Amino acid sequence: MLTTGLVSVTFRQLSPHHIVKLVMQAGLDSIEWGGDVHVPHGNMAVARTVEKMMQDTGLFVSAYGSYYRLAEADSPNIDAVLDTAEALGTPQVRVWAGRRGSDVADATYRQAVIEDALRIVDLADKRNLTISLEYHRNTLTDTADSALDLLSAVNHPRLRTLWQPPYPATADEKVASLQAVLPYVTNLHVFYEHFHNRHPLADGQTDWVRYIDTLKTSGQEHVLSLEFVQNDDIQVFLNDTETLRDWVTSAEPY
Repeated sequence: MLTTGLVSVTFRQLSPHHIVKLVMQAGLDSIEWGGDVHVPHGNMAVARTVEKMMQDTGLFVSAYGSYYRLAEADSPNIDAVLDTAEALGTPQVRVWAGRRGSDVADATYRQAVIEDALRIVDLADKRNLTISLEYHRNTLTDTADSALDLLSAVNHPRLRTLWQPPYPATADEKVASLQAVLPYVTNLHVFYEHFHNRHPLADGQTDWVRYIDTLKTSGQEHVLSLEFVQNDDIQVFLNDTETLRDWVTSAEPY
């Protein structure tokens, strides 16, 4: 099953209340709340308030987008992150796979990331939470091969990964990366960029229809969450949501 949502950091300038209203207006199903502005790590009062807003409007929290980075000393306290996720009522927490790309990370750094992943996944498992890795450049999930190496080394059912189109890569390479990590994929971050410039999502239809077709073969549930829009414009966002909902609605059931 495919559902739709928004990553709240798309509109950091808006309050949680306004974001909920905007998501309702757009006809989306969920929100991934960010831990930097909207629901700060460890702020239980805000987390509970946001959780109630979500309950009252029938939306669900697709993930807690934390800014915990594996093996990095300046990461927020993991207990505070997990406490906040629980208060939000979400099943999963997004974390980052360090701060070094796979092309520059040595064996010592990679092992440190693995060991920290093992530690926090064990803590998450005790709370019935899943840890999902941000699929992003300048981390150890910047390629499918590196992400698979990390997931395999940890080898825990509570460790999964998000996915978004890697850069730089051809359309075929992007599809191949999704196919490679698909058994581990939870949610997707949805946007369309060309040479780091944001474009209306409809411009990326050829690519995104291929991603969605690939996603359908997993037999799992996935949330496709819009992340960032051209010029941070609300009308562009509303247009993009219509595009995304059309793609998901027209997708063949799996």
